[in-house]
Amino acid sequence: MDSETSIRIEESVLDILKTCNLEEVSEQKIRRMASEKLGLDLSEPTRKKFVRQVVEKFLAEEQAKREANAADEVKEEEEEDEEEEDGKVKSNGDKEYDDEGDLIVCRLSHKRRVTVTDFRGKTLVSIREYYSKEGKELPTSKGISLTAEQWATFKKNIPGVEEAIKKMESKS
Repeated sequence: MDSETSIRIEESVLDILKTCNLEEVSEQKIRRMASEKLGLDLSEPTRKKFVRQVVEKFLAEEQAKREANAADEVKEEEEEDEEEEDGKVKSNGDKEYDDEGDLIVCRLSHKRRVTVTDFRGKTLVSIREYYSKEGKELPTSKGISLTAEQWATFKKNIPGVEEAIKKMESKS
């Protein structure tokens, strides 16, 4: 089999693998779909073997990605647990506070959180990224702080935001 044909077969098989449900498709079905797409007989032994190699390589790479992602998640959870154990985040009942005593309403990710704070006599809702320095979690300039009035306006408009999200997601 020439290299141009090999490349065409591999690209076609990979396109199919990326768009199909891997739990429901067989190697034979992938080979048949690629055969129809390319107009080539892929049941011939050398081509069949080549398709099998492409599929196996793809599945091995996907498995490696899943394992790497799982390892990253475990590492992040362990780091968060260590931070809590070190007393970086103080807890009061069900409420959680940061080093400055600001209420942590929720953690959006390892680095992002929503807090409520008092700044110069004004209550602010902040959605912000944080970084670690000398054992402390400090806010970055990446984020936004809303006054109570701005928060009320934002909250009132959440149904409109959700509706817009649904419309955009239904387009894709």
